[in-house]
Amino acid sequence: MLTKGRKVPGRGDTAPVNYAFGPHEDDLIIKHRLLTRTTTTRGEPPLKKLQKKFTSFVLEIEKGDDNYNDCAKLSKAFLQELSTFEIPLLKSKAVIDANVREKENFNELKEEINRQISLAQADIEDLKKQLEESKIERQHKEECEAIRKLIAQQPPRSETQKIITDLEKEIAALEAENTAGSRLLELRKKQFALLLHVVDELQNTIEEEQKNLIEEMKMAEEQKNGMEDASGGSEAMAVD
Repeated sequence: MLTKGRKVPGRGDTAPVNYAFGPHEDDLIIKHRLLTRTTTTRGEPPLKKLQKKFTSFVLEIEKGDDNYNDCAKLSKAFLQELSTFEIPLLKSKAVIDANVREKENFNELKEEINRQISLAQADIEDLKKQLEESKIERQHKEECEAIRKLIAQQPPRSETQKIITDLEKEIAALEAENTAGSRLLELRKKQFALLLHVVDELQNTIEEEQKNLIEEMKMAEEQKNGMEDASGGSEAMAVD
């Protein structure tokens, strides 16, 4: 039985609902009532009726041997009541079996769905890899196309080869000119070194000649002075 406690809710409040039993207890009670068939919409519960039939049958048997007809009637009534009680049980069993099969089918369907989900996830991963590979391949194609355009903008190979040949000839001529210039520069260095040596020798010779000339002039001056001194002495002696 369910009881509800109410209070007057204010504005914006929700009236709380209080139950005599919790959801778990309710499930246990309902399960017990379904198993014992003690709950009916009208009349006496089937299990109590079966219990009364069985009790009457047992009491009648215990009375004696002269009540065979009554025992047969009560036995028949008990068996009918038992059949009546068994029919809902069979229906419930059929429902349970159907539910078990449905649950098994559901589990199989769930496993199949999970398997398909796993396959779909694997396909998604493969498609992601293919997409990345396609992006890389497209990038390579774009790079190749850009290189091809650059190559197409360049002059033909024959013209390029001709330019290379002309440049090689020009380089060879410049190298030859450079070699000739180097040789001429080396010759000029030698000539300049020789010139410097000659100038140095000439300068030494001139300095040596100047020294000799100065010495000769000094000697001549000394001789002249000596002669003048000698002539002056002789004059003085003559005056005396």
